[in-house]
Amino acid sequence: MHVIYGGTFDPIHHGHLRLAVELCDRLEVARVSLVPCHIPPHRGDTGASASQRLKLMELAVRGEPRLHIDDRELRRAGASYTADTLRQLREELGPDHPLVMVVGTDAFAGFDRWREWERIPELGHIVVVRRPGPALDPGSAPAMLLASRGVEEAASLRHSPAGCVLELDPPLLDISATGIRDRIADGRSPRYLIPDSVWDEIRRQGLYGACPDGNF
Repeated sequence: MHVIYGGTFDPIHHGHLRLAVELCDRLEVARVSLVPCHIPPHRGDTGASASQRLKLMELAVRGEPRLHIDDRELRRAGASYTADTLRQLREELGPDHPLVMVVGTDAFAGFDRWREWERIPELGHIVVVRRPGPALDPGSAPAMLLASRGVEEAASLRHSPAGCVLELDPPLLDISATGIRDRIADGRSPRYLIPDSVWDEIRRQGLYGACPDGNF
């Protein structure tokens, strides 16, 4: 089973990393691929460039064999669309290999606004990670998709290449990339929210308004 967890990772932090490790355990897979997007279609510009974000991710996962970085969206021109990535992976994996994409409930609530969203369940399974916040609108397209395709066990994802939706409720670290960027811009330390190697590189490059010579 091939599992991808996408996002801007701007910057990558311990919340991302802990969730990815948790997914390995819950889905019983040898590794999870982190897929940084090039140009996010549903938000503004990123705080760091694609190459800078990739460097931070490489530092963050060093020494953890269960986490792999797939930079295909960074190598693809234009906005990053999940359907394009799943289609490319499906061609590589073949028609019968289970393919899983991971999304939070906040993003899944707007799933019907994604490009080719109705095609996505035909290309792969969807794992929805529950996050704090309001529940899905019962009459919404995402809620109906969950009702019609929902499964109760992670093992169900192994029985077909695509088409299922699984909700997971793993323990989450309440950390946001936005909060980290704001903290750095304000001259406050993000230590223990991100790996030390990531923080060292952010300071070295002066990313997010960090002072390269700062000692905090």
